Amino acid sequence: MSAGTYTPQPGAAPLSRMIAAQTAFETKMLLRNGEQLLLTVIIPSLLLVLFSAVDIVDTGAGKSVDFLAPGILALAVMSTAFTGQAIATGFERRYGVLKRLGASPLPRWALMTAKTLAVIVTEVLQIVLLTVIALLLGWSPQGNPFAVLLLLVLGTAAFSGLGLLMAGTLKAEATLAAANLVFLLLLVGGGVIVPLDKFPGGVRSVLELLPVSALSDGLRDVLQHGASMPWGDLGIVAVWAVLGLGAAARYFRWE
Repeated sequence: MSAGTYTPQPGAAPLSRMIAAQTAFETKMLLRNGEQLLLTVIIPSLLLVLFSAVDIVDTGAGKSVDFLAPGILALAVMSTAFTGQAIATGFERRYGVLKRLGASPLPRWALMTAKTLAVIVTEVLQIVLLTVIALLLGWSPQGNPFAVLLLLVLGTAAFSGLGLLMAGTLKAEATLAAANLVFLLLLVGGGVIVPLDKFPGGVRSVLELLPVSALSDGLRDVLQHGASMPWGDLGIVAVWAVLGLGAAARYFRWE
């Protein structure tokens, strides 16, 4: 046995391993939280089944599920990347968790990367579940898969930025109330379930500029109508992503 075989070698783990470990931890925290599970899985699934099976809202020609499924996918992205992340991060900030993690060997940008990866993992599980439910309800998706992926990625970036901005600037209780209120308002007025053409012209013009409206319409153009690339909606979501992430990076307070 050579000398020094058991000599301690203190130091931080490789950055990739730290990010992977933090991502796994963040994902478990998201999936174990009852409120987050309600927002991310149960509510979108129930809405999809209820409004597809019962003729409550006039969704136009064709099967209701063909209109609803893209909107519910957009809602799932918003519930995880915005509402769930804002609430969880807001309370982590309040209890000093972020401050302590910020002082650890894990860089702050790597912590935010891990949070984003946890959101993506959760979204993948959501999308798989909702797609299976929609297919069982008779959904017939079409269009360009790359356009769908691009919309989902940009939508995740936009809602992540807005969620982190809210969590990093408001108190935890205010974040909890505001995030849930925004979720409910956008559920009704974001084109998720109720078509935007049901609203008056002036109101509709404003609602079309919201990130969830653009994401819903973009996914619907591709998956329901077979559009190759919905550039207008894609541009709106991209602008929200740049604004949200930029504002979060500048104004987020760790304490």
